[in-house]
Amino acid sequence: MTLRLSCAFATSLESHEHARVAEDLGYERAFFYDSPALYPDVWVQLCRAAERTARIGLGPGVLIPSLRHPLVTASAVATLVSLAGEDRVAVAVGSGFTGRLAMGRRPLPWGYVARYVETVKALLRGEQTQWDDAVIQMIHPAGFAPARPIHVPFVMAASGPKGVAVARRLGDGVFGALWPVPGFDWSIMLSCGTVLDEGEDPGDPRVIAAAGYAAALRMHAAVEYDRLDSVPDAVRWRAAYDDVPPRARHLALHAGHMVEVNERDRPFVRGELLAAGGWALSAQGWRERLAAAEAAGATEVAYQPAGPDIRRELEAFADAARR
Repeated sequence: MTLRLSCAFATSLESHEHARVAEDLGYERAFFYDSPALYPDVWVQLCRAAERTARIGLGPGVLIPSLRHPLVTASAVATLVSLAGEDRVAVAVGSGFTGRLAMGRRPLPWGYVARYVETVKALLRGEQTQWDDAVIQMIHPAGFAPARPIHVPFVMAASGPKGVAVARRLGDGVFGALWPVPGFDWSIMLSCGTVLDEGEDPGDPRVIAAAGYAAALRMHAAVEYDRLDSVPDAVRWRAAYDDVPPRARHLALHAGHMVEVNERDRPFVRGELLAAGGWALSAQGWRERLAAAEAAGATEVAYQPAGPDIRRELEAFADAARR
């Protein structure tokens, strides 16, 4: 397998330590999620990771444009570059599917995302540009940010035709969720789940703790995409949220998102669902899955560990991928 091996973290207060572990295990890059309803500030945690590591690449994966003025993002990129260096920083940007849904908002239009990325890039080059009908520029004195221009790659999180078109025009690469986007020299695929120990059952408590979040993600996506027919026992599962007022239901749906299985989802997250979704596989099963992803156009896999033992998950996945 020639896939580059990276990781993605549901950003926690310990993500900087997890990045250090990933670096020790040979992972090439660590992406931190940007979802303020669920996780601490992504830039603070990335900077903490930069201070505790020496080699591993770092960046938000993926940044949500509506959360910050472009000048705020450009300054944050510059701050991370000042600690890690340009060669270690990459910025992944998307339309904000999870991060915005957790705040009760739909994803951004891709035209907005494109204008945002163009503006941030112009700021990092040191140019004057416009946002909200105002002229803006990075005018940091020496010692307050690296000298401009600042060169870092941008990766676009896209799957549909509009996002892919923006990725081809403005991105250095593309970030696909759970399956690669073909046709790019740099195509990252997010991968979720756990590696089963020999003889371990997908329904065992350790497996549910480490990979159950992935099955819950599929269930929540079925609501957001109006595809409940794809979820086993969907009627009963959906009824578990009937007592939540519709105006606040997005909060209940996202409780524990990408981290753990919440109490409403737990009765419906079973071993057979994990096995069927490919989130609880043997080492050989993961190798076959990654080989198929590579054949489909992936050049890099970003593995997201979860559960009580992040080191174990990172070690097991790296071993499976490289064996």
